[in-house]
Amino acid sequence: MKFTLLKTDGKARAGILETDHGIVETPTFMPVGTQGSVKAMEPRELNEIGAQIILGNTYHLYLRPGAEVIEEAGGLHGFISWKKPILTDSGGYQVFSLNELRTIAEEGVTFRSHLDGSAHQFTPEKVVRVQRQLGSDIMMVLDECTPYPCEHEYAHASNALTLRWADRCKNEFSKTNELYGAKQALFAIVQGSVFPEIREQSARALRGMDFDGYAIGGLAVGEPAETMYEMTELCEPILPIEKPRYLMGVGTPENLLESIERGMDMFDCVLPTRNGRNGTLFTRVGILNIKNAGHKNDFSPVDFDCGCYTCTTFTRAYLRHLFQVKEILALQLATIHNLAFYLWLMRETRKAIIETRFGEWKRETTQKLRTEVPIYSRN
Repeated sequence: MKFTLLKTDGKARAGILETDHGIVETPTFMPVGTQGSVKAMEPRELNEIGAQIILGNTYHLYLRPGAEVIEEAGGLHGFISWKKPILTDSGGYQVFSLNELRTIAEEGVTFRSHLDGSAHQFTPEKVVRVQRQLGSDIMMVLDECTPYPCEHEYAHASNALTLRWADRCKNEFSKTNELYGAKQALFAIVQGSVFPEIREQSARALRGMDFDGYAIGGLAVGEPAETMYEMTELCEPILPIEKPRYLMGVGTPENLLESIERGMDMFDCVLPTRNGRNGTLFTRVGILNIKNAGHKNDFSPVDFDCGCYTCTTFTRAYLRHLFQVKEILALQLATIHNLAFYLWLMRETRKAIIETRFGEWKRETTQKLRTEVPIYSRN
């Protein structure tokens, strides 16, 4: 993997991430394909809207269909017929969200499957080996995502464990090889809850281990948005300029722009797909609730300026009708639009950074995003 920083505008960055499965232009948003599929989307549609990289989850793929099945298929790219880059989360967040079903120890985490109660163990070494079997372009270390809120003592001990696990992941990564002829990269994850001194310690220690890229985890878990931004600002100057920076699990369009302004490059979140399936659509002039009765006779597109299949082919009235009668097509069309919007937002952001007008563009765009789209109105 190679990352090239092309342009900065303040702390906002535009770069190119090169992998053996293709190029990713940053800033970038990664549609979430937790179980090897982005919900309500076909790979063909992801290509059509311009997705350059998607995310899969080690925990879920390990349980179903199993890493051995995916290895037999020639890796995750071949199994899901996605030829572009893939990032796989380590599954740490999913494991730790099991609460009463898992036990954390120095060796790793022992947990029971949420599917059938069967016992499993994730060690740092095992997580790396499973991701070797998956063949993702970017793999993540095993970490502990602390809950919010948590005590300072707990966050300190948890971060110390995460650092030791990161070191073990890196050692295992250096001892093992790719299985499918494509190079893989390993990203570390900065933890520390909302405690500045722990965050700083985590970022500095991980930088010293020299990973291929750096993620900031343990945020967007219930803390105020301003606190998330503060933690991001704290970590940014510590993380290497020449390495990609990934803010995990974020977020709303406004969250993305605020975080890009604070030096972040990569994002993922279920929000655009989940909100789409629930009838909430993002547009260039604000948020639209397609289930609103006022759209019953509204034969305008969801977003007048959007070129996605949904907006160029169907009307608000038809999409509302599909939701009313619970047609599967409603989920598909809404998801296509929301992901197309997020990817458009990243392309426009990148363009504004390269043209050194990001600050002004962000202010104008954020103001529009905060409004609610009026019925029967383009403006």
